[in-house]
Order: sequence, then structure tokens, then C-alpha cells
Amino acid sequence: MVDEAETEADLDEAEAKLDEVEADIEAADLPEPDEDEEDEEDVADPRDELETTVTGLRDAIETERGPYAEDAVETIESAKATIEDTRWTEDGEPEVVAAVESFLDSVGEVLDESFSTDGETMADLTAALDDVIETVEARDLDPDDDAETVADLCEVADELEADLADAEEWDDLSVREKLDAEGFYDVLTPENRKDFPPEWNAIKVYEKQNDPESILHGLEMFGSEYMQGHCIESLKRMGSPEAYDAMEQRAQKRNKPPIEVLGKIGDERALDTLHDYIEGDSDPALQTVTIKAIGEIGSTDSTQAVADRLVAENDTVRSNAARALGLIGDTRAIDPLADVLADDDSNPVRASAAWALNQIGTAEALDAAREHADDRSFLVQTEAEKAEGAMTDEDRAETPA
Repeated sequence: MVDEAETEADLDEAEAKLDEVEADIEAADLPEPDEDEEDEEDVADPRDELETTVTGLRDAIETERGPYAEDAVETIESAKATIEDTRWTEDGEPEVVAAVESFLDSVGEVLDESFSTDGETMADLTAALDDVIETVEARDLDPDDDAETVADLCEVADELEADLADAEEWDDLSVREKLDAEGFYDVLTPENRKDFPPEWNAIKVYEKQNDPESILHGLEMFGSEYMQGHCIESLKRMGSPEAYDAMEQRAQKRNKPPIEVLGKIGDERALDTLHDYIEGDSDPALQTVTIKAIGEIGSTDSTQAVADRLVAENDTVRSNAARALGLIGDTRAIDPLADVLADDDSNPVRASAAWALNQIGTAEALDAAREHADDRSFLVQTEAEKAEGAMTDEDRAETPA
């Protein structure tokens, strides 16, 4: 039945007969397989066997169909989308032009038409492909009567797609080739080209030029953690607001260097992320870095969250919490800092509390610190003496006896 079909009409007729056979199978009272057979895999199911045969015949019909002019149009549309959506390199663009021009010549011979482009821009090329598509669709080619023309159309369309695949696109380049094409290394001269690799050298130059955008572009492009680290270190020294989005995104993964950069930038939007990282006692290293960044941001919205860490298990966390409160400068922190100064069992933590009270600098804060001028710890005593020296007669008058 399928082997004898020569035209689309013959295949349609064969498919209609299969529809009838399928309906007959569905309606037939066929014997069920014997469930008592020892090996169920060997049990024959007449219905399944017939349905499998019908499915195989349908697949054979589909294989015999076409090709259609619509297939060629679809391929050309795909090629057009490739041209529009791909970033081509400087070498790739002329290769795309050559591919389209070759296709226009070939398809012109197939259709006995003349096709050309108005220029060599990507828009010019896709406009020419639109002309071909309109011409093909207007011909209303029949898969039987115009079988040879349709087959030739599909062939030249496939050749266009293959030629475009061979053209050099941006993603084909290595990272260094991309950066070179974008002028990333243009800042390097014989005078300043001192370090290897050149990417590191360029980052240093961009830092001196206060150009965070170029460093951020390098950060995005580099696959090397080593080079990414250098980018982040430069951004931390610069504290550029332009780096906020990139650093906040990386901080979401609890990476400590980006958190440090957020502290230098000082944007309060980061607090929504950072406050979550200082809860509990599971990661003192992360908490230490984050608390320091929160202190550098300096928002009084963080006062309570940081003050809660004055009782953390880890001495370094407590010390950094005290110093962060000093940087924030909120007078609500005076009492908890005074308690730490009086009661904490770590002298470095107590010294940090005294330092923080000096930073807050009100008469009440200075008075709380100076009370420890004769402290047993030299570190605490030094900070307390600074508070004593900073107090004026007016401050002393304001403090209760």
C-alpha cells in the first residue's frame, strides 16, 4: 500500500485506509493474551501487534511525504532569525554577507528570478531573505508537480544554514579574544605593561583611572577565579556605587569578598541581605565579615541586629559587633556596649566596646568608657584614657556624679 504510493494523493489514500483499519481493530473482538503463561513477556497480544503494525505504516507514510515548499521557507526563516539574533565578529560579518549573496544567486537560478541586497548590513540581508520567502509562497509550489523545484529549494536553503553555521560568531571567540576585540587591553602601553597576566595589568590601570565599569566587564567575562578575585579586590578599594548590583548578586551566595565590597560601597539596600547572615553561631567567619560591612554601611536600622551579636559565642564576632555599633553611632547602643565593657570575659572584646563608645562620642558614651581608666587590661585602659581626654568640662557637667 505505502510502497505503491507515488503522489501525495496516493499517500492520503493510504492514510485514510489505515484510519479504517485502526477503527476496525478498535471495534474487533480480539482474544486476550493468556495470563496463565509462565513468562509474561512472551505472551502475544493480537491487538498490540496490529496497532504496532499500523503505527509503523503511518511512520512510513510520513517518511514518503514531501519535501514541501513550506520546509524551505521554514529553513530560510530560521536562517533569518540566526542572522538577526547572533552577534557576529568582525570576521564573521563578511562571511554572513557572502553566505546570503551565494544563497540569493542559487535560489534565483532555482526559481528563475533575480534576487539581491540593497547593502551589506544585517537588516539588508534579512530584507532580501524576506523577498525570497514572499516569492516562494506566491509560487504555491505543488509537492508532486513541482517536486524537483521544491527539492532544489530545500537544498539551497540547507546550504545557507550550513554557511551561517560556519561564519564566526562572538561566542566562538575565547575570553581573551573577546576582550581584545572590545578594546579591554587598549589601556596597556609599553610604559605601564608591567605585570602578567595582562588582564591583571589592565585591571590595575582601570583602578587608577577610576573606571569601575571596565573592571566589572572583566569580572563578568573572566572564567578564572584568580582574575575575578583581582577584580573584586579593585572594586573593594574603589568602593564604587556602580559595582553594587554585581556585588549584591554575588553576596547572595554568601561569598565574603563581595560582602566586603558592599560595606565599602555603603548602600543601605544591601542590609536586607546582610542582616540574615549574622543570625545564629554557625559561621563565625561569615558573620565577622558581614558585621564589619554592616558597620561600614552605618545605618541605624542595623543597631538592634548588630547589638544582638554582642552575646555571640565567638570572641571575634562580639568584637566586630561592638566596633560596628561604634561606626553606626546610634546612642541606643551605649548601654549594651557599657555592659560588654564591664562584664565580657575577653579583653579585646571589652577594648572594642570602649573604642565604640569613643566613636559614639556623646557625654554619656565617653563617661561609660572613662570609668575604666584604671582597668587591668592595657587595651581597655588605653581606650578609656582616650575617652577621658575627649571629655570637656561641659561633658563632665552633663554626666551624673
